[in-house]
Amino acid sequence: MNCPREYGSDQQRRTYINSHMSELHPVMKKLRQLMETHPRGFIMSDPNPIMVLSNMLKLAAVKKCIEVGVFTGYSSLAWALSIPEDGKVVACDISTEFTDIGKPFWKEAGVDHKIDLRIAPAVETLQSLIEAGESGTFDFIYVDGDKLNADVIYELSLKLLRTNGIIAFDNSFMHGYLLKPEEEDERQDVPVIRKLNVKIQQDPRVTAVMLDVGDGVYMCRKN
Repeated sequence: MNCPREYGSDQQRRTYINSHMSELHPVMKKLRQLMETHPRGFIMSDPNPIMVLSNMLKLAAVKKCIEVGVFTGYSSLAWALSIPEDGKVVACDISTEFTDIGKPFWKEAGVDHKIDLRIAPAVETLQSLIEAGESGTFDFIYVDGDKLNADVIYELSLKLLRTNGIIAFDNSFMHGYLLKPEEEDERQDVPVIRKLNVKIQQDPRVTAVMLDVGDGVYMCRKN
């Protein structure tokens, strides 16, 4: 019996995948529903990769996390729900405009005590953690913001991660721009991520795999 060559369109596959995902935590679902009518709601992380990574955090018994790019705190909430009571999420953002939307949901879910929100450029926050002696102590770092400084964030993250810790870069496809020829780059941040993706693939300090979930997630385990 020959297998069919076509397995449906990309949109058909994603619709099928998302329809077979377990129910979200009730508070995460409420936050998503709130943002459906928000003008910037499209920025919120796709639920599928967040579920994949949340399962990974639980499997690996992760305790210390960093998030770069909080927006309304949907993914911060997911990490906080996935770690033990004495765990910590250092959440990095440059504005409280959107984080203030998410903070009541952190409290409602009973995990606000786990989330340490730092309002400052991510590079400064990561450097301050290194200076505070926290190098090599973090289990998981999720990068979903500050694309122009992605390479610096990668290098600082490697210092902060323990051996076998994970860095996960969201938007590794950059909304499809990275699937096009380089000469068609239209956004300032696209060539930065294009170059970083190549660097990661060739970097002996990590073992990396790019996941075809959401807008692409590049997972890098520190060797």
